[in-house]
Amino acid sequence: MSNNQARPPLQAMIATLQEFLRLQAAGGIVLLAAAIVAIVWANSPLAPAYLAFLHMSLPVPRAHLPLEWWINDGLMVIFFLQVGLEIKREMLEGELASWRRAALPLIAAAAGMAAPAAIYAAINWDAPATLRGWAIPSATDIAFAVGVLAVVGSRVPLSLKVFLLALAIIDDLGAILIIALFYAGELSLPSLVLAAGCMALLALFNIYNVTRLWPFLLVGVILWLAVLNSGIHATIAGVLLAMAIPLGVPDRVADTPEERRDSPMLALTHALHPWNAFFIVPLFGFANAGVSLAGLSLAGLLAPIPLGIAAGLFFGKQVGVLASVWLAVKLRVAEHPAGATWTQVYGVAVLCGIGFTMSLFIGLLAFPGDPALTNQVRLGVLTGSLLSAVVGYAVLRLAPAATTPGVAPAPGVRGWDVRS
Repeated sequence: MSNNQARPPLQAMIATLQEFLRLQAAGGIVLLAAAIVAIVWANSPLAPAYLAFLHMSLPVPRAHLPLEWWINDGLMVIFFLQVGLEIKREMLEGELASWRRAALPLIAAAAGMAAPAAIYAAINWDAPATLRGWAIPSATDIAFAVGVLAVVGSRVPLSLKVFLLALAIIDDLGAILIIALFYAGELSLPSLVLAAGCMALLALFNIYNVTRLWPFLLVGVILWLAVLNSGIHATIAGVLLAMAIPLGVPDRVADTPEERRDSPMLALTHALHPWNAFFIVPLFGFANAGVSLAGLSLAGLLAPIPLGIAAGLFFGKQVGVLASVWLAVKLRVAEHPAGATWTQVYGVAVLCGIGFTMSLFIGLLAFPGDPALTNQVRLGVLTGSLLSAVVGYAVLRLAPAATTPGVAPAPGVRGWDVRS
């Protein structure tokens, strides 16, 4: 088969998934390295230089804002744009395209968000000032989780890899809704009207079948400025823009470079993936993982914020995901992941407690401008994520392989075999 010849949709979907897994796994390694560098730097004699680097002002006219702001409120919009594109694609032609495909990860994601939030709230119930961080342990970091799966290798069935990706994408959608609903500031009506006008213009682009990317991106910049001043966090603009960018290739998976160019959504997703995986997300991790361990004690780890986050990520995620999967399978609401043992399902449930990127992001919104509380957030996120990564890896590495390792039925197709 030539490179210009499109493969059947099923094979194209598999190839796309494998490429996605490779990128996410490699990006997870870069993110881990960036986080380690930040922690070491923040606890070295050069710690003041780390803070000075983050607080330096970029030479942007009329916008003397620190580098940290440009990373968290500027570059992360691009990350959320890709998240929105992935969510939309999954809803159109992927694991979320039908109830049969989406049932298990949707149920698991909902329970996996509710249980950690409940644990955090229970620990911080008597402290209204810290209760605001209830959503911090609710999300799963795709890059880190997939990175651990990559280290485990082919011992994990493909069905569980697909399940974890779908669950993490739904987690991201839930986190986006939480940010928009619970972490908005004082709303500005003129800015909201301008944002609505941008969305109306993007809708017209779709009605008149505009397929070039530059008009969408141009309006997207204006949309970002409007949302930035509206009281809603600026990153929501990335998701709104993603929802408006058309697929352009109906009823099949675009696989060749020519088909990707014909699809604005696929072309933009393909272009953004390396930038997010190897630059933007690692830079965010570097800027926000630099937790100071000076004077760290057991009492510090057991403070309400770090304890609530760590317990929510490590215990809440695995309990919520595993219990909901077991219940959904027993009630025949969803099918058990093909080729996977319950021990392997448990291992993946533990990995869902790796909440690094999105947890840190929500923590910044929950406790803005408070370095002491932000440091506690980082400590809790790092502790819970590290425990989840180590224990999840150990479970999957030591778990007996299924009778047909690496075999999973394709969504909606019975009897399909693929070796991972």
